[in-house]
Amino acid sequence: MTVTLFTIGFTQKSAEEFFTRLQQAGVRRVLDIRLNNTSQLAGFAKKGDLRYFLKAIAGIDYRHLPELAPTREIMEGFKKRGGGWDRYEKEFLELLESRRIGERIRPEDVHMGCLLCSEPAPEHCHRRLVAEYLAARWPDVNIVHL
Repeated sequence: MTVTLFTIGFTQKSAEEFFTRLQQAGVRRVLDIRLNNTSQLAGFAKKGDLRYFLKAIAGIDYRHLPELAPTREIMEGFKKRGGGWDRYEKEFLELLESRRIGERIRPEDVHMGCLLCSEPAPEHCHRRLVAEYLAARWPDVNIVHL
């Protein structure tokens, strides 16, 4: 079975653009991998609201997977102390290993799911790292960045 795993960031997107992209791609569930998903700054993507909107607008399920989020220390090292992306990536991948994510997450858990974070593009976002980490452990994974 080919696993299709989508990723998306909600910032710099209108609600219409965000929900339309998910719906048109055929996403079945949003996998929220944010460290903080209850901030007022999240707008339409605040946890409780997002769960409702996904189901009501697009018939998409919602699941929060905090084990795929970075720690506060890793985030602060990158954003507040200028640790740089290379260091962030190394620390985050080590965190995934220490959490044994490769054993805890199964292909069927994420197939046709969409990893959600706030960054507008995947290049410097942990959602890309999670997707690539999982793809490196399974035989056939198609990653699609929305």
